[in-house]
Amino acid sequence: MLDQAFEALKTYDWGAEPKTLEPIDEAVVATRDDAAARQELEARLVAVLKTGAPRAAKDFVCRKLQAIGTAASVPALAELLPDKALSHMARYALERIPAPEAAQAMRDALPKLDNALKVGVMGSLGVRQDAASVPALAALLGAADATVARSSALALGAIRDPESVRALQEAKPESDEVKTAVVDALLGCAEGLLAAGKKSEAMAVFKAFAGEDQPKHVRLAATRGLLACAGKSD
Repeated sequence: MLDQAFEALKTYDWGAEPKTLEPIDEAVVATRDDAAARQELEARLVAVLKTGAPRAAKDFVCRKLQAIGTAASVPALAELLPDKALSHMARYALERIPAPEAAQAMRDALPKLDNALKVGVMGSLGVRQDAASVPALAALLGAADATVARSSALALGAIRDPESVRALQEAKPESDEVKTAVVDALLGCAEGLLAAGKKSEAMAVFKAFAGEDQPKHVRLAATRGLLACAGKSD
């Protein structure tokens, strides 16, 4: 049955009967505790990405690799990142593969992607909270495209470590949109630092936004943060 499913996957397209691929879904579950079988299954899925299979088939493969992908899947998925039709599914898979090679592949792809795809990959690096991506993301804070700059700020805000804070504090955004994103990201970083027990670092960030010169919602968020640092609530 599994062989038949993989044969069907070669030509699988939108509108085809999804039940024909159910044996692959079942194999994903069945191989959970069988490393050798799962490795073989992963290899068969990756092989499909290297063929001229329809987009729907490769979309299906990317979804399965989100669950079982390892470093072995990374090269084939990375090749899809510049593909407008498949980039998002490929990065979703890379986002969930814990191997450091997955994050490295997305970092390496950033300079090669158009702005729309770059934004998506930055978001995935943020979701991974990949500290090694901070320099690459920081370099994009000054991007001419405001959407790219804003997205890099938000990704740094999701990583939430001292290096992210430093990069955001050194940013010199020109547009209001990016300035707002930087502030939001810094407040998010402060929350992350506080949750990690780094109260003094968090407090330093919150204090910078607690002044009367800040918008009311920013000042309130900073004040709540300072109270939390002091072990109080509002």
